[in-house]
Amino acid sequence: MKKPIKIVVEKHKDGYVAYPLGIRGVVVGEGDTYEEALADVKSAIAFHIETFGEEAFSQESPILEAFIAEAGVTF
Repeated sequence: MKKPIKIVVEKHKDGYVAYPLGIRGVVVGEGDTYEEALADVKSAIAFHIETFGEEAFSQESPILEAFIAEAGVTF
């Protein structure tokens, strides 16, 4: 079964980190490039779902869209 999953990919000075939205538990991928991080997290997601089955998916409503916002915070 193929299910669309939203994935966040962050660029850091030492590489990329990727993680899915809507999955229970910790699933993370990393790589020197965007493509490597995305491939790594896709593999980790597949393993996570094989291990935990349908329970791996959040029981909340599915994420339709994801946005990144930046805001200044005074402290």
